Amino acid sequence: MNAAHKPRVLVTREVFDETLDYLRRHCEVLANQDDVPYAPEALAAAVADRDGLMCCLTDRVDAALLAAAPNLKAVANIAVGYNNIDVPACTARGVMATNTPGVLDDSTADLAWALMLGTARRITEVERRVRAGEWTGWQLKQWLGVDVHHATLGIIGMGRIGQAIARRASGFEMKVIYHNRNRIAPELERRCNAAYVSFDELLAQADFVVLQMPYNPQTHHLIGAAQLEKMKRSAILINSTRGGVVDDAALVQALRDGTIRGAGLDVFENEPKLNPGFLKLDNVVLAPHIGSSTEATRKAMAMLAAQNLVAALTGGKPPNLLNPGV
Repeated sequence: MNAAHKPRVLVTREVFDETLDYLRRHCEVLANQDDVPYAPEALAAAVADRDGLMCCLTDRVDAALLAAAPNLKAVANIAVGYNNIDVPACTARGVMATNTPGVLDDSTADLAWALMLGTARRITEVERRVRAGEWTGWQLKQWLGVDVHHATLGIIGMGRIGQAIARRASGFEMKVIYHNRNRIAPELERRCNAAYVSFDELLAQADFVVLQMPYNPQTHHLIGAAQLEKMKRSAILINSTRGGVVDDAALVQALRDGTIRGAGLDVFENEPKLNPGFLKLDNVVLAPHIGSSTEATRKAMAMLAAQNLVAALTGGKPPNLLNPGV
């Protein structure tokens, strides 16, 4: 295939050298290696003559963008979540949309556990105090946390990542309960040592409530003031899925009032902006959307997105097609 016939693709954010090398073997590539996010108008101009788009969760792909790119045939998201992409709009215009499931499950599950342990044992709070010179010596009742072992873990959203989180609980001898839109197969329940309960039962029983579902209109503010009131006052909420699943203003108030003990958050509404109330609280652990952020996992995500894009543009079937009806 000579260069004149190569599909033209836009990569919206900085990616790894091996990702670009792979893409360039198959496509003519315009890559934003400066990693300055495109404003919507600039993104529309950059993609106007492109056949393919490799994007991230920071890029909104909607009907307006698609209208600005008449040649666009495929959109490859470097993420498993795809709430930044209007999939029905892509389908309506005959544009294939893909994501990167599977390769980030374990790293994301590890991060959920880091948030659980960090919040339970107040790690970020006590580190700040050590750095500030406030630690003057050992005391019996100093900075008491709560145990993770033998506690009840409640997982809302029992897909691949939720199951990976559940499997890790066996080492802590935890009781695992879960709620999901559909109950998972019995063999998966056994593998995860997990019992299905209703949404309200999970909120009432769990010592740790972990959210692991996609963000969409049905899950918007799934956890708000009413749901937080149903949780134990000793409970800890973990959100390592998507901002918007939790009503952050309600959560700030609940943490301030002691409605629940604490929260560990990797995602926020309107990120990278976040509710300033979080910054005034010691009982919340804050992370900057790093669920999949290990070198190996991010490289695998970028390569899988590139493979999806190349397959879509060269006559193959993308391995992770979101809209097969196209």
